[in-house]
Amino acid sequence: MTGSEGVPNTVIGKVVVVLDAFTAEDHWVSFTELVRRTGLHKTTLHRLLAELVGSRLVDRSGAGYRLGRHLFELGMRASVERGLIEVATPFLEDLRERTHETVHLGVLEGDEVVYVAKIGGHRQAASPSRIGGRMPLYCTAIGKAMLAHAPADLKARTLSGPLPRRGPRTITTPGLLARQLETILETGVAFEYEESAVGIVCVSAAILDADDRPVAGVSVTGPVTRFRPEAHTHQVRAAAAGIAATLARRDNLRQD
Repeated sequence: MTGSEGVPNTVIGKVVVVLDAFTAEDHWVSFTELVRRTGLHKTTLHRLLAELVGSRLVDRSGAGYRLGRHLFELGMRASVERGLIEVATPFLEDLRERTHETVHLGVLEGDEVVYVAKIGGHRQAASPSRIGGRMPLYCTAIGKAMLAHAPADLKARTLSGPLPRRGPRTITTPGLLARQLETILETGVAFEYEESAVGIVCVSAAILDADDRPVAGVSVTGPVTRFRPEAHTHQVRAAAAGIAATLARRDNLRQD
């Protein structure tokens, strides 16, 4: 339920608006800026922030406000990806040591990939990804790897919708993207060549369940000046298969 200006009428709704107003790039955000971002009345926002500070969900200082550590603790307790990360971490670390480049683990959420783990390489590339960050499926290798194995309705929705340019070589033609998805199904790997950001190339493979549905995706990213993603297809496929097999064994043990 929302008011005339799109602001929720419920207390919980307004709290979510406040928490969502903070971005990953923020250090401290002033009260005035939060008023602008949330659209809430100053009195309402001041009261909500006081309660959030009291519950340790938001921190306050002379510089303004920021998300609190208690919110992070709650998020880690609730994270459905925690088990996935625990299983995947040894494979991600091995992949990073083999390639010396940045390794990602991402999950599918709606029309986006959400990055749940990132291990920096020895010489990190200037990648736009971050833990908890989101990117469109169609312009990232990890997103395309999962999209290729996604349900037909998600593929159709992605291919029928606009494909805004995010990098110098973003695929904006549905037909070309559809052909790439077919190739990914055949080869088991997806590539990105400066499609999400300038200077970034990437190779990825989907982590599939027993029904070949995408559980997550793993990728290796490096700068176009030195990284050759085609040289690491076997390593990425092996990491994805290893994670999938370990998840399957864990699930079977739980059922027994």
